[in-house]
Amino acid sequence: MSSGIGRYAFALAPLAAAALWGGMYVVSKWGFDLIPPVTLGFLRVAVGAGALWLAVAGRGGPAPSRSEWPTFVALGGWVTVTIATQFVGTELTNASQGSLLTVLTPVFTVLLGAAVLGERVTTAKAGGMTVAGVGTAVVVAGQYDLGSMAAGNALGVALLLVGSATWAGYTVWGLRAVRRHGALRAATYSSLASLPMLGALAAGELWYLGLSPADLPLTAESVAAVLYLGLGATAAAWYLWYKGLEYVPAGTVAVFFFAQPAVGAALGAALLGESLGSGFVVGGALMTVGIWTVSRDRAETADGASDAATE
Repeated sequence: MSSGIGRYAFALAPLAAAALWGGMYVVSKWGFDLIPPVTLGFLRVAVGAGALWLAVAGRGGPAPSRSEWPTFVALGGWVTVTIATQFVGTELTNASQGSLLTVLTPVFTVLLGAAVLGERVTTAKAGGMTVAGVGTAVVVAGQYDLGSMAAGNALGVALLLVGSATWAGYTVWGLRAVRRHGALRAATYSSLASLPMLGALAAGELWYLGLSPADLPLTAESVAAVLYLGLGATAAAWYLWYKGLEYVPAGTVAVFFFAQPAVGAALGAALLGESLGSGFVVGGALMTVGIWTVSRDRAETADGASDAATE
């Protein structure tokens, strides 16, 4: 990645992940009408983990050793808390709260990256993150009535904050696993490790609601929701997110999370005929500038650091 477009190629993977996540909350809210949130989250990860495992099996290679599994189990714990709090929080809040609160993930990631990994927060990175964050707020303000921000459930808001922080934890603590095992294996085995934990939570949810697995509707809509969440928003998106970590620090990858609300709004306009808010163009431009600033900072650092660009 020494010159030209190649210097910025690392951005394509997390940007693609943001695109896949752009429609996730619409599908999730729709899916909650059919399947309870934690159960839907378990089904999402089960489908995604299965697809990732098939990809790993197709490539061949050894399974993780006994000494390697504690790392994946720990990452599976981050996954479990993220999915449970994110899905329950999304059900309890409105769209504007969900969009704004979940993009706190880049902030948490930068802070954790600095504290845990010793990543340097340059002036360009801090400035780019700030501009991208403002752009996100402008997009969300144009799409939703922010006067309704206080109308949601306080517990839902708290859960979304926890979900944002734990996904940052999954990103930061996953970096060493990604660098050692590769993005595909790290995403696969952390997802598989989360299944018993998520399964136990889903079973508890169904018991609390007085439901059994046989009560869940098997319809075209429910299958489509699970497949999108599992194959797109989990298997593909988690692999792409971790793929970015193969090349750059966690804090740099995190900035691309800001693109998620803009991608979601654009997809809604293109596929559902929804109108774009008045601040979409301005907010999108600010996000682009902020993301480009962080990307340029990474590219210039890579140019001056010899072989460190791919470490």
